[in-house]
Amino acid sequence: MNLTRPPQVAFRLAFRLVHGIRKMLPRQTSHSFGNRRTPDGQTIEKIYVINLDREPGRWLRIKQELRRIRDRLGNELLDHTEKYAAIDARDFLQDPSIDADVDPYYTLADQLFVEPQPQTLPTRFDLDARIRMTRAEVAVARSHIEVWRRIARGEQTHALILEDDVWFHPSFARHLDQAWKDVVAESNEDESVDVIYVSYVEARHGAPKTFVSSAVFRPVRGLWHLSGYILSRQGAQRLLRLLPCRGPVDLWINHQFSVLNVRATNRSLVRQRTDAVSTNSYSILPTLSTIGAINSEGAALFSVRPTHFPVFAFGPANSGQSSLAIALSMLGYRCCSDLDSLPSFELTRLLEGSVERVFNAYVNVGCLESMVVELRRRYPQAKFIMTAALANGVTPTSWSAPTVLDGADVVVLDTCSANAWRILCEHLKCAPPSCSFPRVNDLGQRRVVEVDVLPELDRGRKAPKRDQSPWVVECGHSGWRGVQVAPLAHESEIKWSANDEHSGRFDRLHWSARSDTFTGNLALFRPSNVEFDSTEGVTIHVRKEDFGVRQYSAGALTSHDRYLFGRFEATFEASNVPGVVTGFFLHRNSPHQEIDIEIAGNMPTRLLVNVFYNPGGEGAPFDYGYRGAPSHIELGFDASKGLHRYAIEWTPCEIRWLVDDRLVHRRVLWDPTPIPHLPMKLHINTWPCRSKQLAGRLNPRLLPARTYVQSIRVTANGSPLIERQAENCSAPDEALFIGDIA
Repeated sequence: MNLTRPPQVAFRLAFRLVHGIRKMLPRQTSHSFGNRRTPDGQTIEKIYVINLDREPGRWLRIKQELRRIRDRLGNELLDHTEKYAAIDARDFLQDPSIDADVDPYYTLADQLFVEPQPQTLPTRFDLDARIRMTRAEVAVARSHIEVWRRIARGEQTHALILEDDVWFHPSFARHLDQAWKDVVAESNEDESVDVIYVSYVEARHGAPKTFVSSAVFRPVRGLWHLSGYILSRQGAQRLLRLLPCRGPVDLWINHQFSVLNVRATNRSLVRQRTDAVSTNSYSILPTLSTIGAINSEGAALFSVRPTHFPVFAFGPANSGQSSLAIALSMLGYRCCSDLDSLPSFELTRLLEGSVERVFNAYVNVGCLESMVVELRRRYPQAKFIMTAALANGVTPTSWSAPTVLDGADVVVLDTCSANAWRILCEHLKCAPPSCSFPRVNDLGQRRVVEVDVLPELDRGRKAPKRDQSPWVVECGHSGWRGVQVAPLAHESEIKWSANDEHSGRFDRLHWSARSDTFTGNLALFRPSNVEFDSTEGVTIHVRKEDFGVRQYSAGALTSHDRYLFGRFEATFEASNVPGVVTGFFLHRNSPHQEIDIEIAGNMPTRLLVNVFYNPGGEGAPFDYGYRGAPSHIELGFDASKGLHRYAIEWTPCEIRWLVDDRLVHRRVLWDPTPIPHLPMKLHINTWPCRSKQLAGRLNPRLLPARTYVQSIRVTANGSPLIERQAENCSAPDEALFIGDIA
């Protein structure tokens, strides 16, 4: 796992140059392969290539590589090769559970055994907290294990296992032959080799080893990747006895080096290609970010875009329309759903066939139900989806589309079916994401009303750069004001509680001080930087302190509870040190959703408000974007010169930001993002920012910096948008939490 990769463009250029040179080289001949054995009776007799069936291009490229090298008899290595159809993470209907082959949970301690982080010196690590493997990691592990079984049952004494995204070093044959001779010379009947790494990346912070010869070493730990390795039949049998694999397979196997006879060539003879994007995903990265092992800040943008649109979906009430809308969003569609009509801006452009439309998918939009004939005429390539209402005893096999859709490209979808992703993605000709199909309660068709954004809230404002994702409307739609829907009855009755001047004390039972960090933070959060006072609130400090991975310390508080909708209010005095950010916000991961208030120390007269949105239900691995959709608000005062009250009012219909009870900003649906719909924790922090654009350049001589927080109050309410945890589990409508945190 290489965590310090240069830009992808440079990688591709370098690969093309090397690949062009390799094409001019003569064919290599390796005496380590072949049907005729060496005098000591050992040779590599089989090659297994692990390749996904949906990646035929990779199989073609690896075959070209295998044709470049011949064995001792002059046969191409391809003649010794068998393709193993890799297990596809997309075939998992849900996150895999523990079984005899794979235990999908591991710990930070497991990771640090293989790749120590000597520069990370926080006060404490939660070393034993469980980290769950991604579905891709589970699929990779299972693929390797199945190949081990083939080798363990086979007749060959040694086999080379390759992943499908590799190429051979120009001197592969010569170096492997020398390494093979050294391994054979060292081996004896009592201790023959189990594994020989021919492809690896060494841990950056030390990979202890013992050199066997100038061509071979014995590793203690610290070898990443299993892109290319030689496995003996005895080694395969030993690995199978050591199962289950706990954590990513290249991590787990390092923990087995003490009981295996492992060798590695003195250089990586099989390299990973850099002209193809890896299909793997790494579960350890968020944890490494929290301990400061990863510092780079970059755009994690959603790169998948649908190619078949527009999409129109209809169906009876309670037939899974809202679940379908989220599923389409997870496929990269910008989906407008569950409305009785469309805003005039969008409806006009849709009926005109304009490419300036905001959306490319429309689900359960009442006004479009009577326009299907016109939509078919205007968009002959359109995809139609009809959802079936299982509650009414109707199934996709017995349900028929309305006659108006005869001849259209239409599919009937049961959103509760185990095959929902397959049916939907085959219809739309796209690949399903590696997570479960979403299951939510249907919202029904909400009434659209004219947006009444106050003119003074938008006057003269230039929007900062936004993330380029399907869930952020571009700034180019100058006439777009979002979608405002009338609140439901229980939502319109919410009365926000006023601030209670007598509630000035923080109850520590509601809060925990953080001891981690993130990529954009120049500091480590330290509990000692958060000072509680029984009568005066909380003071949060930023200090100059060297902790190896960070040269500063900062402070942050996080609520123990998670909240879904409500009013979140804090009274505080922000820092005025350039480079330091004071934040009050709601946040969650998987999927990443966030609602922010931030004040930068170089401009304490300005408020930064922001929303991050990603689709999916609990655990969906959608964490794209690093800018969000920010806006700047001029406060009219210096937030570092006194206490002021800042509030976020979050409902299913809109988000409102208030300062001293004055509305300063509001956003409705798709202005420019959907409204976050999953529970989040509440945070307040002060930290030095890596981005000079956000907060200015940090001057250490101005430290320590501080933020004083007098009180925080929360009034949170339930909503029918809470996701169902089981089919018959209805969403709660009682209050999740009502009261003071202060």
